[in-house]
Amino acid sequence: MEKKQFVLVTGATSGIGKEIAIQLSKSYNVVLHGRNLEKLDEVEVLCNPANTILKWLNNLEDIDAVENSLTSCITSNCIEIFKFVHCAGVMKMAPLKMSTLSVLQQTFNVNVFAPNLICKVLTNKKVNNSILNSAVFISSNISNQGAKAMSAYGSSKSALDGLMRSLAIELAPKVRVNSVLPGAVETEMTKDILANDIVRDRMLAVYPLGIGNPNDICQAVIFLLSENARWITGQQFTVDGGRTINISG
Repeated sequence: MEKKQFVLVTGATSGIGKEIAIQLSKSYNVVLHGRNLEKLDEVEVLCNPANTILKWLNNLEDIDAVENSLTSCITSNCIEIFKFVHCAGVMKMAPLKMSTLSVLQQTFNVNVFAPNLICKVLTNKKVNNSILNSAVFISSNISNQGAKAMSAYGSSKSALDGLMRSLAIELAPKVRVNSVLPGAVETEMTKDILANDIVRDRMLAVYPLGIGNPNDICQAVIFLLSENARWITGQQFTVDGGRTINISG
């Protein structure tokens, strides 16, 4: 019997990941990943019922369990995952003097090590029939920049893009791997910060196209997953309203 093919979206319970999962469900069967079952259920209700929606309940911070947990999800549901979007992420702001090993480990486990191990599972012939053909990592425009109190987060996103480039070469021509680098996007996580008029005005002054929304990122991901991007791999797609090219005083 031919197995159903799915797109896996990690971090599908909030913000950018939630929007991507909902939009992708219009065209694909989707595996929603998250660590809160109640929130996964809420997102499932918002997805297109015409396609199959499955849930992978897992905490990516527990990095030792990621491979076995995903393998079990694939085999127990008798499915194949042919596209992968890594939206799960940890962002904890702290100056260097307050940096701790636990925060660094948590950040790198979710932002870098997890997508590495997930790709390992998805390219495994025995587990997933080596069916993966496209992966997109949600990085950040800080990957190529710098910011105060962002040493853990910024370095993890730089590492994620380094991983993306290496996998793009190693897995070609069968698998295309790219990353999307968002700027400031208005989500549940950022709405309180952006509600501060001083902060919002400061950001609007340096974002030529204003603050983004999750759909702005989602459309880039949909393109990169599609056959319209068949000749694109190993690339950083910056979607930040022009922030990183603005050198105005």
